[in-house]
Amino acid sequence: MIPLRTNKNIQRCRWICASVAVTLTLSYCTPLEASEVPKVSKGSQTSQPEDVYTSRKLLYEKISTVTQIPWYRIAAIDQYERTLTKAHPTDRAHLPRLTAVFMPPPTWSGVLNPDQLDTNPLSISIFAGLGRDGTGDKVADANNDIDVLYSMANHLLHYGQSKNDFNIALWEYYNNSRAVQRIQQFSKLYEKFTPSDLNRHAFPLPLNSVYSYRSTWGTGRNWGGFRIHEGTDLFAGYGVPVRSTSYGVIEMKGWNAFGGWRIGIRDINNHYHYYAHLMGFEKGLQTGDVVTAGQVIGYVGSSGYGKPGTQGKFPPHLHYGIYRDSGLVEWSFDPYPQLHQWEQAERKALKHARTNG
Repeated sequence: MIPLRTNKNIQRCRWICASVAVTLTLSYCTPLEASEVPKVSKGSQTSQPEDVYTSRKLLYEKISTVTQIPWYRIAAIDQYERTLTKAHPTDRAHLPRLTAVFMPPPTWSGVLNPDQLDTNPLSISIFAGLGRDGTGDKVADANNDIDVLYSMANHLLHYGQSKNDFNIALWEYYNNSRAVQRIQQFSKLYEKFTPSDLNRHAFPLPLNSVYSYRSTWGTGRNWGGFRIHEGTDLFAGYGVPVRSTSYGVIEMKGWNAFGGWRIGIRDINNHYHYYAHLMGFEKGLQTGDVVTAGQVIGYVGSSGYGKPGTQGKFPPHLHYGIYRDSGLVEWSFDPYPQLHQWEQAERKALKHARTNG
């Protein structure tokens, strides 16, 4: 039997060899040409979002090729980091670039490194910083897209390449189970859909159904104690199909004393879409399933305000809410402007289809 210490040494040697191989491979990789990556300026990335998506995927695939880490896992981390930057723009400020992974100086250079702006890969590694040189120019630049993504990939490689290893690596980096869950969800979405699809939306009710709604976010509620209304009520008849407004992953499904039969879906922008007071769910849907924009997920009802199965304490309607995740907590914001925008966009698309059909 091989002693435990020997096993650890073997694992350590394998990791070192893998890291050296990856570094050597990256050093021979041809960096992306300037024409492949659109110029990024503060406040605006490009007039064509598809160009940004394409260029980001080129970066993800470049790192994936030499590390064997699936590109969609790298994309998921980058997207999660992008949502954190939107929530904390001041704390995570960095020069404009395609990627959003942000490693603060202590993480990049090493907590005990006397030079917190160090770009020397050797001294950074001595002080246990995560910063690495991914382009082969002997500089570990925290604002270079390839260097940053490779540094994150190098951290992941330290733990292995299985799905479970990936989850452990995420926990060790973020020390936050919420972050691990979000990145798992984003990875699932990127694996199945193209980035441009993931930002498409749909109105939650069929446009040919009879419904009405107005902005009701922030109004008072008394049942169960005073609280504000964190969403918009869309009134419709019993059984009208309720559709997912976004591509996403079902995060919650079941009964809630306030919302009755409700379902929650997380989208690629880290928004939690909440559908409540349903009469029932679409058959076959389970927590963890991926849904598309416009897919039927349930039916309008009047459930809630009581024990499981309570119905009819108010007129049938869909309560729809959106919550933004800051990394530690979530807060609601008024969904009415988005609902109105999605409704008008869908009507316009249908009119265009009829005209050109």
